[in-house]
Amino acid sequence: MPKPYKTHLHSATDLQTTYEAVRAGFVALALEKNRRATPFVAQARALKAAAAKAKTPKDLLQLLDIRPALITAAGVSDKAANHLQEKDKIEAITGLIRNFLEPAGANFVEELVFRFLLTRGDTLGGSMRNVGGFMAQCKLSRCVISCLRISDRKVLWLNSDNGAWNDLPPEDAGIETKLRGLHWEKNGQYRTLIYNLTVPLVKNNIDLCLFNQEPRLITKATQSNAQAYIALGELKGGIDPAGADEHWKTARTALSRITDAFMKHKARPKTFFIGAAIEAKMAREIWYMLKNNTLSNAANLTADDHMTSISEWLCTL
Repeated sequence: MPKPYKTHLHSATDLQTTYEAVRAGFVALALEKNRRATPFVAQARALKAAAAKAKTPKDLLQLLDIRPALITAAGVSDKAANHLQEKDKIEAITGLIRNFLEPAGANFVEELVFRFLLTRGDTLGGSMRNVGGFMAQCKLSRCVISCLRISDRKVLWLNSDNGAWNDLPPEDAGIETKLRGLHWEKNGQYRTLIYNLTVPLVKNNIDLCLFNQEPRLITKATQSNAQAYIALGELKGGIDPAGADEHWKTARTALSRITDAFMKHKARPKTFFIGAAIEAKMAREIWYMLKNNTLSNAANLTADDHMTSISEWLCTL
């Protein structure tokens, strides 16, 4: 049988991320950052309107409805606030008023809003560290769903919010943002794809695991059964070329651990890699692994034909 990667790859060069794709990736990240910042900007506007009721900075202490926002403006993160007692929170707000708001004079409300946005910016920055992986997972999910849809298969999806499996609705726009798994049948055989699972055999988190079981049977015992796995893969969505080698080293190590761990149980599931930032040296390494059967399949996340091909492959395994 022809090797599956040959459908979309003809040489190592085909794996490399183009300049245009890198540029488009950075633009997409910027747009996503702006989208995620929108609620914080709206909160800042609401805070400004509410704080305007105070005639002096000290009057802000009497506005109980904006107390959480004052704590944020004081530089206390939501996580840290959960560990503080009420007296500690008051102390933080008092320090904010004394050191920053009172020196601002009549502009204390604007200073308060600036301080609030400064802390919220840190929160946004923290969430953006993982946004590449999130966007990559969304793209792969949409590609797999599309392949299953056009073959008119019944699909179940795993909701990351409540851990429940449900029928994929006819109108599924945006569902990939909350999706952590998919289930379908192939010729009467069960197939279940789950994201970010700690595999006991490997003793590590694996980005993508395809099982030959229905969801209700994927228990801890099943996850320890080497024969239950059809394929395992690594998905790296970071687009910055400067971090490409580091992402590949992490993925390559994970893939090697998978192979070694399953060989001990006389099993050899398919392994695959999907990456957004693939440089020339990295592409040559991946191509070599494909040629010598160390890796079953690979794709560049930024190439639509690659994603369609590897999604079709996953759906037909």
